[in-house]
Amino acid sequence: MSNKVFELMKDMEHEQVVFCHDPHSNLKAIIAIHNTTLGPALGGTRMWNYNSDDDAVIDALRLSRGMTYKAAISGLNLGGGKAVIIGDPALKGEALWRRYGKFVNSLNGKYITAEDVNTSASDMEFIHQETKHVTGIPEYMGGSGDPSPFTAYGVFVGMKACAHKRWGNDNLNGKKVLVQGVGHVGHYLVGHLIEAGAKVFISDINKDRIKETADKFKVEFIEPAEMLNVDMDIYAPCALGATINSESIPKLRCSIIAGAANNQLAEEKVHGRQLIEKGIIYAPDFLINAGGLVNVAAEASGSYNREKVTKDVEKIYNRILDIFTLSEKEDITTQEAAMQIAQKRIDDVAHVKSRL
Repeated sequence: MSNKVFELMKDMEHEQVVFCHDPHSNLKAIIAIHNTTLGPALGGTRMWNYNSDDDAVIDALRLSRGMTYKAAISGLNLGGGKAVIIGDPALKGEALWRRYGKFVNSLNGKYITAEDVNTSASDMEFIHQETKHVTGIPEYMGGSGDPSPFTAYGVFVGMKACAHKRWGNDNLNGKKVLVQGVGHVGHYLVGHLIEAGAKVFISDINKDRIKETADKFKVEFIEPAEMLNVDMDIYAPCALGATINSESIPKLRCSIIAGAANNQLAEEKVHGRQLIEKGIIYAPDFLINAGGLVNVAAEASGSYNREKVTKDVEKIYNRILDIFTLSEKEDITTQEAAMQIAQKRIDDVAHVKSRL
């Protein structure tokens, strides 16, 4: 795998990858730092039972790259990084998080972590005992807490922008929306959609999450195997990535894809173009799901203001409309348009720094 790692780092333009191991706490972690041109790399830590170490490395590389573009297009002075911990989330504990915090601290602020899939604000509290380079810590400690509500709100705002593009107005009343994945973000997103009058379907593999969301919002559950057979207006992938692929695209029965999952397109160029050919509007994931990053970035800056964060998250609406305009003007996919805008900001700042 070593040669492959360096090849992938070169292809995806990563700066650094750190492998962390501690036999006492059973910690196996990978910290990927993609680009720090705009500032220190900020990105969450997820915990997952990967099928292989190779899968974990690839996930860390793809996710950290997405964080670079997410920060850049959101106007944040941050770079992109991400970490993955290989293991069963049910077995996590204080020793693991504190040992991991020491590894984060050894990077001297080049990487700032936060929560992600299968991690929480309470986990960040353990990390915080070993390093100050962590955000999303509990509110009683002076942090901003769980960033999921802001991620969900940003997706909801972005979804309304997509609706405006497709139907000429952003009213979601009566629209049929399938939310795939009702973890923290998906659960909050369902709440916004119900309040807006949407007809919501949910799909997940976690029975507890299904029950919690279905009982609270009285929404219909769809078995994962039947998900693509649902006649829907909007598909909102909010679990793991790559659900937009050569197998799913021909089956999709929707007008819009707007969700919180990272790396939704299995192959960016191929599947982004296929969506255009099928007439499906796609909201680039690293733009529409940036609300959580906007929130923890404000906390990390030391001047947190929840009202200002909310207004900053609402800027996703117009940014998505700008992406659609550029996509049509240059006949490129919305993913390519978003990456082009983000990359230009990175390149411009890199040029300024090189002249100092």
